[in-house]
Amino acid sequence: MKMLGLDDSEIIKFTDASHWLDYFPQLCISDVQKMGLKIDWRRTFITTDRNPYYDSFVCWQFRKLREAKKIDFGKRYTIYSPGDGQPCMDHDRLAGEGAGPQEYTLIKLKILEPLPEFLAKSEKNVFLVAATLRPETMYGQTNCFIHPDIEYCAFYAGQRETEVFVATERAARNMSYQEMTAENGKIRFVDGAEKILGKQLLGLALKSPLTKYDRIYSLPMLTIKDDKG
Repeated sequence: MKMLGLDDSEIIKFTDASHWLDYFPQLCISDVQKMGLKIDWRRTFITTDRNPYYDSFVCWQFRKLREAKKIDFGKRYTIYSPGDGQPCMDHDRLAGEGAGPQEYTLIKLKILEPLPEFLAKSEKNVFLVAATLRPETMYGQTNCFIHPDIEYCAFYAGQRETEVFVATERAARNMSYQEMTAENGKIRFVDGAEKILGKQLLGLALKSPLTKYDRIYSLPMLTIKDDKG
C-alpha cells in the first residue's frame, strides 16, 4: 500500500475490511473513466454482506442448493500456509502467483524381507511411496528409481500409524497436511531413519501392487528431483 502512495494513517484503516469498499471503488471508477469507457454507474452494487439485499439473495441460492443436495461443505485441495494455518490464495502471496495444487498418485511399493536394519526396527509394513502422474502405466512397472544422493526419511503413516512410508521429507510434510499422518502437520519419524541417503535404499526387493512380477528392485537414477511430489 505504501508503494501506492498511502501513508500509515490511511493504511491502518484497512484493518476494517469494509474500508476497502469505501476507498478503492471510487479510484477504479476514476481510472476507467480516464480510459474513456462508457459505463452506466447507476447499476453498480456491492457484492458482500455490506449489501443486505445482495447477501440475502446469495444466501437463499446456497440454502436451496444445499437442500437439494447439490452442494456440501468439506475439504478441497489448495495451496496451504502452515505459518498462517489456512489456505493461501494467489492474491495473498508475495511470490508464486499462478501456482496451484498438483495431483499425484502414490504407488505403495512394499519393501520385502530382508529389510535394512534401520527400517526393520519399526516392526510394521514398510513401503517406498513413489509419486506418479501416470498411475495407469504402473501395470508395466519393472523397477523403482531412487536418487542415490537425495535424502529420504521413514515415517509413520495413517491415522493409527499402522504403516511406515519412505519418501523425501518434503513429500512427508505435504502428506502430513492431507490426513496421511496421525496428527495434522506433524511427522513422526522412525527412530534412526530420520535421514536416509538414497544409496542406502538401492537394490531393495519391492512388491508392486499392479505389475505381474513377484518382485521388482530399486535402481539408481540421477535426474530425480527432491522438490517434486
